[in-house]
This record gives sequence, C-alpha cells and structure tokens, in this order.
Amino acid sequence: MNHNGNLDLAKEMIERASSAGADYVKFQTFNTERLVSKFARKAEYQVRNCAAQDASQWAMLKKLEFDARAHEELARHARTNNVGFLSTAFDMESVELLHSLNLDFWKIASGEITNLPYLQKVGSYRERVILSTGMATLGEIESALSILTNAGTLREDIIVLHCNTEYPTPMEDVNLRAMVTIKEAFAVSVGYSDHTLGIEVPIAAVALGASVLEKHFTLDPRMEGPDHKASLDPKQFAEMVTVIRNVEKGLGDGIKRPSCSEMKNRTAARKSIVAACRINKGQILNEANLTIKRPGNGISPMDWHRILGKTASRDYGPDELIEE
Repeated sequence: MNHNGNLDLAKEMIERASSAGADYVKFQTFNTERLVSKFARKAEYQVRNCAAQDASQWAMLKKLEFDARAHEELARHARTNNVGFLSTAFDMESVELLHSLNLDFWKIASGEITNLPYLQKVGSYRERVILSTGMATLGEIESALSILTNAGTLREDIIVLHCNTEYPTPMEDVNLRAMVTIKEAFAVSVGYSDHTLGIEVPIAAVALGASVLEKHFTLDPRMEGPDHKASLDPKQFAEMVTVIRNVEKGLGDGIKRPSCSEMKNRTAARKSIVAACRINKGQILNEANLTIKRPGNGISPMDWHRILGKTASRDYGPDELIEE
C-alpha cells in the first residue's frame, strides 16, 4: 500500500525495488466494498500511522485501490525493469483478476488463512502458493494446508511464511524459531514475512533456512500511510539484499571438507614430527628426542605412536623433519 494510490509512484517503486535487488515486487489487490464494511475500524497501527485519526478502514483503503488496467500496466512495468510482479488478492473477484495475469505465485495474506472458500478457490488453480501465517496457530496452518491440497495444489508447491502481524513487530514477538517448527511439522518449504524495523531479523531468517523473504518497501518511511514506518527505503533494502546474498554464499552445501581457499594454508598451520635435539643415525626415536612443530609437510603427529621406537635412518639436526 506504500504507493498511496498513485500509479506513477508505484512505477517508481518498482524501478527502485528492482535496482535494490528485489526478485519480486508485491502489491495488494482488492475492491474496498468487497473487502471491508463501512463500519470496520482501523487496526491500532493504522490509526497510529495515518493522519486522519477518525477515518474508517474503508476510507483508508478506498484511496489505495488499483483497477484491472492499472494491474496490467504495473505488471508490464515490472517486466520492463527485470523484476517479477506479484499481488495478494483480498476478495474472490480479485483472485480472478490475478489469475488472468498468469503470475508466478499466489501470495495468500495472513488474514485469509481462515477463509475457506478463498483457500479452495486459490488451491483449485493448482499453482505455486506462498502462504503467510501471521496470527495463526499450528492447527490453523494445518487446516489451510489441507484445504489447499484437497483443492488440488501439491504440498511441494506451497511455501509457508512465518509472520507476525504487527507493524512494526517488537523483537520479543518475532519468534523466528517458529519458522523451523513449521518446516518440521508440515514438511514444507518455509520463509519469513518481516515487519520489524531494520534488517537483522530477515538476515537471521535466511540463516535459519528461509527460502522466501518478504519485506515492506517504501521510497520514504516518513510518508503518510499505514505501512511506511515499518518499511525499508531503497538504500536499506539494497543493504539487506547484499548481506543476504553473502549469507547464502556462506551457508554453503553443508558438506564438511577443506575448501580450495584454505588448502594453501594447511602446510603452514599444521604440524609435523621433528627432531627435538641432535639425533644420530641408528638412535632409537623416543619422546625425549622427538617433538611436534610446524610446518605440516612431514610425518603427521597422528602417527606419533607409530614412529616411537623406530630407528633413525640418518643423522638429524634440531627441528629437522623426521623422514619415513
């Protein structure tokens, strides 16, 4: 919603998000009359972040609608800027609109996780789904997954995002380990939808195994609107992407083996069995005349007991590598 209902601003956000390293830009698709009643009150954070303190949720959202033509224009603009286009539908007609756009994923918002007809409709398309789970229990997640899969969507095509639906989310409520719990409980790919301030929590989520990361984006957090204050500006977003890409590289494949970069240091860092003093040819090698020192290009200290008791095949000076 950080485009504030302005199509030109939305296009600029697409351009800046692409430059900052986003893989996808995600909008929200809704018809206000079908989404909320005129009596629905705004959430506490929406009241806090919007200047019109007495406005209803209906009035706030009505200014943020984009029609079908705007969606098509934004999707084209995203393709032109080499970034994927996604949106979250909040009513059945909006689901049909997004279906006509042939998007790569369905993104289901946390508020729809208990909307059975909605889940059945999305599931019936048998396409890839990203499911947010803010405010949900494990039981509600299980039910939503069952509805989606029973409608036709494959379990392996669903990514479940851990999420906390508060803007911004207090650190003590993040509970990132719940993402791991979800992965283990339901055998699904997982990710994280982040509403904290800053970038450390999404980075930690990637380190814990998130395959998808969602983060609110704005051109200026000082702008008026419900979500700007819990969003990253382009510079912060680019910094987050850079760190995450480094974390991904650092995670590696999980196989413990010497890396190419460290192999050149092995001789300098490891040790070998060397003469502790002068040793004459024919002398018995023992703990008194042997010691262990760098470099590691001789007999390994792991062979210490095999070498003890052997006879020196030649004369050695102090610190010389013992030869086989």
